[in-house]
Amino acid sequence: MKTTRYKKYEGDLASELGLEELMEALGDFLLDSGFQNPYADFSEMNLDQTLDDLREAIRQVLENGDFLDEQTQQQYDEMSAEQQESLVDRLVERMQNENMIRTDAETSDRTQQSTAPGEVGRNESQVRFEVTDKSMDFLGYKALRDLLGSMGRANFGRHDTIQEASGVEASGSSKPYEFGDTLNLDVTATLKSAIEREGLNMPLNIEYSDLYVHQSEFQASCDTVVMLDCSHSMILYGEDRFTPAKRVAMALSHLTRTQFPGDSLHLVLFHDSAEEIPISQLGRVKVGPWYTNTREGFKVARRILSRSNKQMKQIVMITDGKPSALTLPDGRIYKNAFGLDPLVVSETLEEVGRCKRSGIQINTFMLTNDFALVQFVQKVTAMCRGKAYFTTPQTLGNYLLMDFMQRRMRTVH
Repeated sequence: MKTTRYKKYEGDLASELGLEELMEALGDFLLDSGFQNPYADFSEMNLDQTLDDLREAIRQVLENGDFLDEQTQQQYDEMSAEQQESLVDRLVERMQNENMIRTDAETSDRTQQSTAPGEVGRNESQVRFEVTDKSMDFLGYKALRDLLGSMGRANFGRHDTIQEASGVEASGSSKPYEFGDTLNLDVTATLKSAIEREGLNMPLNIEYSDLYVHQSEFQASCDTVVMLDCSHSMILYGEDRFTPAKRVAMALSHLTRTQFPGDSLHLVLFHDSAEEIPISQLGRVKVGPWYTNTREGFKVARRILSRSNKQMKQIVMITDGKPSALTLPDGRIYKNAFGLDPLVVSETLEEVGRCKRSGIQINTFMLTNDFALVQFVQKVTAMCRGKAYFTTPQTLGNYLLMDFMQRRMRTVH
């Protein structure tokens, strides 16, 4: 007689753990900005973005007691050291196979040839990895979800303007039909025009001039450049201001891609100089011992927006410091961190004027209320009729996303 025996399901913990939840738990490690906070997670690590660093970060996540549920945590704690090491290696292997991370192509080939399954790159202690576009998009989605959750219900949509045009969604008054308009006929206005012209006779003769169409709000596309300050002050004074800014930039990127598909988003880093980088590379960016060359940031941003054919162009600047550097005509960098240097300020405001003449609006998000910075931003805001937000790293995302979605002219103090 055929029988069936049942026993306790042991399971495969490496396969059961969710990679997305693990990536979210590793967020502070993957988005490290160079801020050494002794009280933060992963604070005792070198954070060199090697596979050994990644394994150590995963171990910390598995051991801190917050990631695993009680039963799974007990199962992990009962494992031997070798089993725990094998689990971590298999998780790294899964992250590579599912395109969450990638390593150098040649190193990856050598690793596949020299290691057995479940032992990814154990002998390659210095193999460096980077987060893929897939992971950056996921982290951006998580950041956006958290930010919108703190704001409550938010209305998504395209950018409204004060202009009106013919369209399908009627939200304005009627207008006489013109060639090229969407034929969203206002029947009442059309019949009224014909009756006023000929009287109430049957059949009613409707002519071309009697046609009226509904108007809808004209919704424009927008090209945005996020200017992100990565000077040394962004991690000084006992506060990490750069990591929240990176998270907000990723959230804005995800929002643009999913809710405003007609928009474009670019990222410009400014420090001693300035350069554009892909959003996908944002996770690897760290601050350095740099000054704040705001003028060069505006110059790069204006060059990017000059190639755009969008109806709306804007620069979103996130900074915590006044302009303190300037690129001279011969390529040298002039630096002065004491007060508002007249040369630096005048050259920077001249570049702001060029942005204004190009139809670019500048909105500034200040992460400090430094008097010199406030003075400078007030001048920029007055010149470009932009907006100035005095905010903190904790509230930066709320202000920035509300500004981007609502597109209202207001100043928040």
